[in-house]
Amino acid sequence: MSGKRYKFAAPCLMGVEKLLANELKFMDAENVRADNGRVFFEGGAEMIARANIRSRIAERILLVCASFEARSFEELFNGVRDVAWCDILPINAQFPVTGSCLSSKLMSVPDCQAIVKKAVAESLKSSGRIKGMLPESGALYKIRFLILKDKVSIMIDTTGEPLHKRGYRALSGGAPIKETLAASLCELAKVRADHTVIDPTCGSGTILIEAAMKALNIAPGINREFVSENWSIAPSSVWESERELARNAVRKDAAFHGYGSDIDEEVLAVARENAKKAGVGDRIDFSVKDVRNYEDIGERVTVICNPPYGERLLDVNEAEELYKAMGEVFTIRDGASYTVICPDDDFERCFGRRADKRRKLYNGMISCQVYQYFGTGIKKKK
Repeated sequence: MSGKRYKFAAPCLMGVEKLLANELKFMDAENVRADNGRVFFEGGAEMIARANIRSRIAERILLVCASFEARSFEELFNGVRDVAWCDILPINAQFPVTGSCLSSKLMSVPDCQAIVKKAVAESLKSSGRIKGMLPESGALYKIRFLILKDKVSIMIDTTGEPLHKRGYRALSGGAPIKETLAASLCELAKVRADHTVIDPTCGSGTILIEAAMKALNIAPGINREFVSENWSIAPSSVWESERELARNAVRKDAAFHGYGSDIDEEVLAVARENAKKAGVGDRIDFSVKDVRNYEDIGERVTVICNPPYGERLLDVNEAEELYKAMGEVFTIRDGASYTVICPDDDFERCFGRRADKRRKLYNGMISCQVYQYFGTGIKKKK
């Protein structure tokens, strides 16, 4: 691949860094490296569009402009000013600055914001193309800084509205799961084009919608807009090309089908509308049903769910009764697998057996475990 190479950082939910790294490698990103809560990678201008359009797991895509150490405001100013901002920002760019400071000598976010802003302005003015105040009337470039243990990262947000805002969920039920977390569960469950997926506590349908989009290879950002579409370093031709590639990659012949149920017909009406907006309404059936009333889920099915629990919709006793009922319904059978996200440390006891695999994830601010159970015909990866 020719052209200029850029460095990027993709923030993500804690615990899904390796999933995101693999996703980016599959997009042909280069020098992919997972870190705590983010993944670094490199690529050309096409990666700005590709990662934003295709990523199911990243929260946003940040262009990394500089990394350096700073223990004083002078070092911070000089490090930012030394960036070749004229190669990145147009002279009329809007460039608001936000950031955070953690475990560093520089801990005043407002002061650091002001210094970063001033340093960028000085760098742009030094080009000689403008004198006096910068107009800031053009395209938006949101500059973000992170100062962690005295190491400064200067980045620009290429995404705008976070990537979990796919655009299909204008409506939601109570305590909906985040789209990026739902997509991560589908990745952990190894959802494929020929799978039958069941969510017996589906709420507004997010898990099933993400499963369907993954199975059909529908890029989650294909129909939304991104702030960097107006940037000179990522021209419209790049975005048009990447969107066309994403459209051509949709698996229209996929055999996937999903089944969702809930005890609330009103929330199921929301789920149907959301699935329709996502373009997968014909791939998912929603019905009113209690988990306890599942008699036979069949073989060769993938169950993925985020059951209501004490901190969310049910009290602790009700939640644990539900887990017990799930354990009675979701028995080990050939080809069936179960992936359940839950914050309750007693889930396995209530469910009636230990999980084959566990992973810690966060649902919002709630620390959870993902419990996975595999049928006799399914191989689990270590």
